[in-house]
Amino acid sequence: MKYDVIIIGAGPGGIFSAYELSKKSSLKIAVFEAGHELQKRKCPIDGKKIRTCINCASCSIMNGFGGAGAFSDGKYNITNDFGGTLYEYIGKDKAIELMKYVDEINVKYGGQDTKMYSTAGSNFKKLCMQNKLKLLDASVRHLGTDINYIVLENLYNELKEKVDFYFDTPVETIDVLEKGYRIYTKKDTADCDKCIVSVGRSGSKWMQSLCKKMKIPTLSNRVDLGVRVELPAVIFSHLTDSLYESKIVYRTEKFEDKVRTFCMNPNGIVVNENTNGIVTVNGHSFEGEDKKTENTNFALLVSKQFTEPFNDSNGYGENIVRLSNMLGGGVIVQRFGDLERGRRSTQKRIEEGLVHPTLNATPGDLSLVLPKRILDGIIEMIYALDKIAPGTANDDTLLYGVEVKFYNMEVELNKNLETKYKGLYVIGDGSGVTHSLSHASASGVYVADRILKKK
Repeated sequence: MKYDVIIIGAGPGGIFSAYELSKKSSLKIAVFEAGHELQKRKCPIDGKKIRTCINCASCSIMNGFGGAGAFSDGKYNITNDFGGTLYEYIGKDKAIELMKYVDEINVKYGGQDTKMYSTAGSNFKKLCMQNKLKLLDASVRHLGTDINYIVLENLYNELKEKVDFYFDTPVETIDVLEKGYRIYTKKDTADCDKCIVSVGRSGSKWMQSLCKKMKIPTLSNRVDLGVRVELPAVIFSHLTDSLYESKIVYRTEKFEDKVRTFCMNPNGIVVNENTNGIVTVNGHSFEGEDKKTENTNFALLVSKQFTEPFNDSNGYGENIVRLSNMLGGGVIVQRFGDLERGRRSTQKRIEEGLVHPTLNATPGDLSLVLPKRILDGIIEMIYALDKIAPGTANDDTLLYGVEVKFYNMEVELNKNLETKYKGLYVIGDGSGVTHSLSHASASGVYVADRILKKK
């Protein structure tokens, strides 16, 4: 098989590369994806009482058309303040321009009735600053888990007419040819002039081995560890009604560590996330009124990066999650009041509380799982948030653990997001450059445009 462009991975970066290339050229394009097509993506234990991952051959939560973001809350943040460092390669103005372009496409393909929120002109910046908190600037399009799926479905229905998709076909490795590249799957090979690697977070180990084989320099990246907070939606309604998602950063007094809010889900639900044999916690929310709850949830995360002699940030995070899974049989939930009193939560105390959990997690003690430094920072942050959203530090506020955000090591790339091999590009979260749906999608558009200009 011979193609002009082969894209490895059908996550946001791969999808938007394929979209741009197929819209603006007659190039022969193929997308190879380790997971299933969108309609066949279904976690076999989702919604069931089983809490441990059963290790499917291909994880439907992490892999498949749409990538790990397919069943996310569908938040596209337009900002350079967080979500990655794409702007360091392509410039701040260009990064924002491409994120806005991605937003236009999402609106066109099903998101037309969704709302764009913005921190511009917000009075909450001052309130945060007065309480040693920093509100980051962003505009955010909230598609919701339901509308996000529709957008992806519409994009796929159009792309499949112009692009060859190979699902359930993981790429094993890549070789450099005299002109172009050869990719190897278990059953076949395919050649191409240009190759775009967009393997996402789930492809981190594969990306690491490929870089080692091809002698592409990399840098160790960070891991974010923390908990997911669930509380009555009314406590944060003055923020979420106007901003939807508020990205707030706090520097702890004790260690000067940065703690940040992440993935805020007004009237949402807390969910399990089964990833490569470990169970973490996440959150979703929906646009449909019939699916809304009385709770809001968000993550509180502390970043950790290691250098020498230990540099496996993701391995560190995985081991903490395994400890949580060992103690709780999956995700652990604890009342904030119990954590402060140094006791584990029980089913009775949670049932008697004011916050009704949206996830069936195991009552337990997070202090037996998370390192003291990280937990101390989270507790400090909860009290800081309580000053701008009174009620955050209530005894009945629920903390679920462990929440982890894994990041790929950063691949050495030039300003075109190209490796030292001409025509071999690395985009999306698999590059370590982007950490969000909007940045990953924008990187896909950017590389497609670079290829089209070199035609």
